[in-house]
Amino acid sequence: MQQLPDMNLLPALDALLRAGGVAGAAAEMRISPSAMSRTLGRLRRVVGDELLVPSGRGLVLTPRARELQPRVEAALASALAALRPPPELELATLEREFTVRSNDGMAVVFGSALTERVMREAPRVRLRMLPEGDENPADLRDLIDLDVGQMGELPHDIRTEPLGAYGYVAVARADGPYAHERLTPERFAALPHITVTRRGRVRSVVDERLAELGLTRDVLATAPTYTAACFFALRSDALALLPRQFALEAARVMPLAVLTIPLDLPTNPFVQAWHIRVDADPAHRWLRGALAEIVAGLGMGPGDGDPT
Repeated sequence: MQQLPDMNLLPALDALLRAGGVAGAAAEMRISPSAMSRTLGRLRRVVGDELLVPSGRGLVLTPRARELQPRVEAALASALAALRPPPELELATLEREFTVRSNDGMAVVFGSALTERVMREAPRVRLRMLPEGDENPADLRDLIDLDVGQMGELPHDIRTEPLGAYGYVAVARADGPYAHERLTPERFAALPHITVTRRGRVRSVVDERLAELGLTRDVLATAPTYTAACFFALRSDALALLPRQFALEAARVMPLAVLTIPLDLPTNPFVQAWHIRVDADPAHRWLRGALAEIVAGLGMGPGDGDPT
C-alpha cells in the first residue's frame, strides 16, 4: 500500500491556495509566516509543483495550483464532514428505505402501527416488509436492516435487543359449535387442529404436553402462515393455534372467537436484530426505538404458550 502523505498539510494547502500568499495563509492558520513558508516548501515536494510563484511584488498560483484548488476545497470539506458528529436527525425530511423481516404474525401485529408512526413522524421514509424464509443472519450485513423474531446463535457482528414474549391461543369460527366453550385438556385434544409451520412439521410442544396427560390430538391441516390458518378455521370446525396478539388482531376483523389453550405451555421471547454498521446510525436507532415502543404498548408479555 502506498504511504499516505501527511494529511495535516491539507488545511495549509487550502489556505495557501485561497489566500494566494504566505502571509495571508499564515494569518488564517494562526502560525508565523516563516512556519507557513516551510510548510509551502513541504507541499511543493509532495505535490511536485511550485504552487505559488513570484509575480511582481506578490505571488500567483501556478496552473497546477488553480487546477487543485476546487479539489482541495472539496476534499477538506469531505474530511471535516466525516470527522464531525452526525447532524441532528430531522424525521420530517428524512429520506430512507428500511427493510424489515418478520413472520406474518409479527408483521400484522406491529406492522400497521409502525406504518402509521412512519406516516406521522417520517413521511418520506419507506418500509419494505419481507417474510421469513430460510434466513441467514449474514443478510443483516447488507440486505436486511432489521430482523424481528426468535433468533438462534448469531454472528459476533449482529446486535440484538429483547422486545418481549408471546404465548399462544386457539381461534375458532365465531358461529361454530364450540366457539364459546371453556376448553378442558380432553376437549381440546378431541377437536381437530390447524397448526402453522413453514416446514410441514406436525408434532410440537403441544403434543408433548398432551402426552404427559395421556392424550393425543388430530392435526387436520398445517398452514404456511398464521393468516392462512385463520381462513382455514373460518371454513371448518377446527381450532387454529396462533400467537395471542395476532389472534386478537385477527378476531377484530374476522368472525373468530379466541379460546384459551388449557395446557401449561412455554412462552416465546423475541428480539430485534441488526448489524453493528448501523448501531449508532440516528435513523436506524429511531426505527428500533419506535418498534420497541410499539411492542411495549401492545402488551406483548408472556401469554398462553407456544404450540409450534
